[in-house]
Amino acid sequence: MKRYPAYEFPEYVDWQPDPEVQRAWDARTRAEPTRAGLIGALELPALLDLYRGLVAARLHDIQLKRWVKQGVISKAWLGAGEEAVTIGACAALGAEDVVSPMIRNAGALLARGVDPVACFAAYLGTTDTLTGGRDMHIGDPARGVIPPISHVGDVVPVMAGAALAFKLRKEPRVALVWTGDGSTATGAVHEGLRVAAAAQVPLICVVQDNQVALGTREGFTGDFMAYGAAYGCPVLEVDGNHVLDCYAATAYAAARCRAGAGPVILVARTFRMGGHATHDEREARQLFDAQTYAAWGKRDPIGTYEVWLQTQRGVAVETLAAIEAEVEAELEAAAATALARREASAPDPATVADGVYG
Repeated sequence: MKRYPAYEFPEYVDWQPDPEVQRAWDARTRAEPTRAGLIGALELPALLDLYRGLVAARLHDIQLKRWVKQGVISKAWLGAGEEAVTIGACAALGAEDVVSPMIRNAGALLARGVDPVACFAAYLGTTDTLTGGRDMHIGDPARGVIPPISHVGDVVPVMAGAALAFKLRKEPRVALVWTGDGSTATGAVHEGLRVAAAAQVPLICVVQDNQVALGTREGFTGDFMAYGAAYGCPVLEVDGNHVLDCYAATAYAAARCRAGAGPVILVARTFRMGGHATHDEREARQLFDAQTYAAWGKRDPIGTYEVWLQTQRGVAVETLAAIEAEVEAELEAAAATALARREASAPDPATVADGVYG
């Protein structure tokens, strides 16, 4: 895809495929037989839909960063570099399933068919969103997206409750929630996992291990794989920069959940290339040395997948460029629409206390 020097991380601006990284990426598609079978069963339209999702998530973030630099908004929470965790997981679920993303997983809204105008309007604080301009943590329950909670870990027990409802109703549905490595230090995460395991509900909890909690390096220093013994459920390690691995692991977990075998924890190893939000990017990038950023930069989820599509599936560069152009036009139009509605959809100050209880 095109690169954007004014808005992207320097490691992505001049991105070129690294032969060793690409060999490892390709090998990952064959490393585990069950996942390899699920990946091999994907036909070209599904593979291109994954690419579309990755590009949409990246361009959504670029538009937000553009607004920050233009002074339209003050800051934005971005998932650039971590898109595969979101897009791969969403692709493995059905329309009847539900997800609850962190704000860094905004690509889930686009992947589930939420109007991109609403995604941009949420940052503008206008009334034409689910929250009426009160919160940028939005979703769309009609499309199976439960709005996230800014206290990240708190949504895990919420989604355990959703999964419990599915089990009690005998519905073959799955609830999936993303949580960060840092948020696993909160009691809510473990309360949710304990309930899910005890009740054997169809919950997939994706621990998005991006190695940073707010501005603290290595948000979790223990062993996530030990959660399996603690809760009596499978824990699968996933390459969080590999969209096909994320897809296959989630598809396996979803099938297991539908079979009534209880929850699954996915530990997605990835890396936060920027700040907690755009306001602290410079300080945040001082947490690691240049070699670390360079190493993870080579594993850009979009670039590596593009190379695989071209070399292993024979997809033409022109095909990928056409998808990118279509997505770019859609998101630019959505951003323009949201911005044009800003004044007309501004919240009425007289409603500031509506829905507030004390």
